[in-house]
Amino acid sequence: MKQEHVEFKWDTLSPLPDSTGFAGSFAGISNNALLVVGGSNFPRNGAPWKGSKKVWYNNIFVLEHPDGEWRRAGALPVPLGYGVSVSAGEGLVCAGGSNDKGHVAQVFMVKYQQHSISVENLPDLPFALANTCGALVNNKIYIAGGIRNPDSKEAENSFYCLDLSAEEKQWQQLASWPGQSRMLSVAAEANGKFYLIGGTGLIDGKRVYLTDSYAYDEKDGWKKIANLPYPVVAAPSAAYSNGSFLYVFGGDDGSHASSDLREKHPGFSDNILVYDIKNDTWKVSGKMHTDIKENAAEKPNESIWAPVTTALALWNNKIVIPGGEVRPATRTPRVLTAEIIK
Repeated sequence: MKQEHVEFKWDTLSPLPDSTGFAGSFAGISNNALLVVGGSNFPRNGAPWKGSKKVWYNNIFVLEHPDGEWRRAGALPVPLGYGVSVSAGEGLVCAGGSNDKGHVAQVFMVKYQQHSISVENLPDLPFALANTCGALVNNKIYIAGGIRNPDSKEAENSFYCLDLSAEEKQWQQLASWPGQSRMLSVAAEANGKFYLIGGTGLIDGKRVYLTDSYAYDEKDGWKKIANLPYPVVAAPSAAYSNGSFLYVFGGDDGSHASSDLREKHPGFSDNILVYDIKNDTWKVSGKMHTDIKENAAEKPNESIWAPVTTALALWNNKIVIPGGEVRPATRTPRVLTAEIIK
């Protein structure tokens, strides 16, 4: 019987308890609760072109029930964002990222048990790394690409693995994918394979939007898969998979990369890209739910946008996309959900 790809029913959860919202937050599940951790914003409608400075946060927000309200249940040891989020076992792994002091190599596991938060250290990454991507495959965390410093002129082509089942845990360097170095890619797991999708390269610090994508198998190594129909950068990661298809939600396709639209930026792509694993094909199939109001330029948080630079988590048979950047410098506190309809 042919496996058909699923459809989605869109909705929202209670907004994050910050009127500005955050981008670059970690997000995942611990003991059936939804966690959103850290991230950054420009307070009071700030933006780089207004002379504002980005602020990072260490908040750990918890939502216990889909119809509940968020509460601040704890804090990371340092403000942090733009790392890799992996729900693993009883906790959310937060790997790498950045803050106002630069990029970090730290890796934490955040656990929520009996209404309280604990933060445990895992082995540091081999070097500081942010704007990378990763996913859990057979109880191993794989991390690909990124940049080492805020002012890096080139992205990384490094590929690392941490076996969470090992008695002595340490990051292992693996062979890189057969393509350009990159950051802000989308990761995915399906059928025991790790997928590296799109992203952007850097040439002398300037972005080069990419469409090439790859699959990694522990036994056979890397294999190039079909190119995306257009570039996808910083889409919510890791992508959702039902074993037969991968689903990539939105992303920056580069169509406004050379523009200086500022508050008039129309937002990022709301396309849902679907990869047919068996047939090695991509196609656009459906749209994310958005609702861009007439006052979006002045009051962006009254609209619903397709966000980038945020994580994707699975919770109660729903895909959850919390916060994110909805246009340059603008965050959202909205938490999107997509219920999986068979």
